[in-house]
Amino acid sequence: MNSSEESVPEILTRLPGQLTDLMRSEFKLARAEMTENAKQSGQAAGFMGAGGFLAAFGFAGLLTTLILLLALVVPAWAAAGIVTLALFAAAGIAVVVGRSRIKHVSPTPETTVSNVKQDVEQIKEGAHHDNP
Repeated sequence: MNSSEESVPEILTRLPGQLTDLMRSEFKLARAEMTENAKQSGQAAGFMGAGGFLAAFGFAGLLTTLILLLALVVPAWAAAGIVTLALFAAAGIAVVVGRSRIKHVSPTPETTVSNVKQDVEQIKEGAHHDNP
């Protein structure tokens, strides 16, 4: 046997250590990827938050314009009251719709729970077949 060739027992002896090293490397890579993804997601969320903040000011300007337009037809106090009541009505509708939809959302990951139960059953069946 050549000195550069290893025997099967030597290879098998080193295999668990190499598998452990491989798993550690994969976990390090996954952690690095997730850190980078989280950083990018955080930056994107910051821009989206800034956009939402600016959109709120734009919406306030739009409401002011609507009040001023209505004030051409009715007194300013009535125009402001009409717009305010319309906003509260829209908010109430949004809350009612949101509440009705959230009742249909399950707090548990049902598909995952079902899959885990199936996996456990299959493992139990396999154990019973292996040990009569």
